[in-house]
Amino acid sequence: MYVKQLYTNCLAHAAYYIESDKEAVVIDPLRNPEPYLELAKERGAKIKYILETHFHADFVSGHIDLANATGAAIVFGPNAMPEYKAYIASDHEVLRVGNSEIEVLHTPGHTIESTCFLFSDKNSDSRYLFTGDTLFVGDVGRPDLLSGNLPKETLAAMMYDFLQSQIKTLPDETIVYPGHGAGSACGKNIGSSSFSTIGGERSTNYALLIEDKDQFIKAVTADLPIAPGYFFKDAVLNKKGTELYHSVLKMSLTPLSLSKFNSLRRPGTVVLDTRDPLAFAAGFIEGALNIGLNGDFAVWAGLFISPEAPILLIVDPGKEKEAIERLARIGFDNVLGYLNGGMDTWFTQKYKYEHILTVSGADMSKLAINFNYDLLDVRNRLEVSRDHISGSTHIPLNELKGRIAGLDKNNSWLIYCAGGYRSMIAASFLLANGFRFVAAWKAVSMPSGKRSRKSLKQLKKRTRHDANSAND
Repeated sequence: MYVKQLYTNCLAHAAYYIESDKEAVVIDPLRNPEPYLELAKERGAKIKYILETHFHADFVSGHIDLANATGAAIVFGPNAMPEYKAYIASDHEVLRVGNSEIEVLHTPGHTIESTCFLFSDKNSDSRYLFTGDTLFVGDVGRPDLLSGNLPKETLAAMMYDFLQSQIKTLPDETIVYPGHGAGSACGKNIGSSSFSTIGGERSTNYALLIEDKDQFIKAVTADLPIAPGYFFKDAVLNKKGTELYHSVLKMSLTPLSLSKFNSLRRPGTVVLDTRDPLAFAAGFIEGALNIGLNGDFAVWAGLFISPEAPILLIVDPGKEKEAIERLARIGFDNVLGYLNGGMDTWFTQKYKYEHILTVSGADMSKLAINFNYDLLDVRNRLEVSRDHISGSTHIPLNELKGRIAGLDKNNSWLIYCAGGYRSMIAASFLLANGFRFVAAWKAVSMPSGKRSRKSLKQLKKRTRHDANSAND
């Protein structure tokens, strides 16, 4: 049996291609069907089944596109009620692919239809469990996403029961292939390994170590990260069905002249600039939001942009298709087009542009002294617990949109993260929302280690200069 994990870093998502005797199965494919079609063609195999572990919230699945291209059957586990043609398998039903068997294990908890698929290779004693969002390396799926509007405590109770009866009873050597890796918002603290074993998880996974049901419920429902707004839209789309990927690509991949681009810049339309943060800082269109393609682009776009908002793209030439595809993965199909030629087109016409002051860590103190900037830390809580500047305001980037009202627009803000990517997202977001004086660190580390609250307070007492000069 051949198993290939197809991992997408931007979404921390793992799809799988499994093949036995020239028959193949694809599990939880992304929206673009080409990688799976090319792999099957390369190996001379036919895709027989497309297995969906549940209705995904963090991306739009490619199961319908892939089924249309191959004739393969879409398979869900019990309790799934998709609004398109699919086979709903029963708990413990066995499907056959080549010389291998697939046992359907219904494991509700993350969602009510969540299902794991247990592959047994008839040519060896190997067993592979594809767990979707039920079981991760070091974690389990969060129980608070869209699932029939059941309380998270009810779903957590289901998860406990089915982990005990369906998962923990499997042999220790069973290989575990999860649906996500570290960084996914579908769990709380997913490990970085791409696979594990039942024995390994039974001995190290905090959720599997908890024997008491009430304690389990409390543990898995505590400290859940904020779910991006698009999660709920995507879960519905995956249940109802979506526009085919190539239709979306054809509609969105539209070069726009400067005059056409400007005519589409209306209230409610988002200008999304996908360039490198430092390139953005040097010159950008007023009101544009910077989310660079070189980071977790789709996740941050989903956090800061409404799923229904029309989008105009600023992209480095040659990156247009990549930007549109990564937006389409999360169901953002409202891309009106991209500025033909990118920002060079804008600069060539000598149109007005804005810029953001960027400083290195070594220059932070100088800026704070001369221009009395307030510090805004947009790193996550774990990072801040390890190293921080006392007296700075801490708002994790994934919470900034909901907490922006708590920041004073009259203050000058110096925003920092770890390497500059997140701080530029935050800086562009603040400027687009009426903040006047914003600067961003381009540092990759703290400027001088931890700073006491007293020393920061002393900086504040220095003579205040007109912050506008820092932006000239």
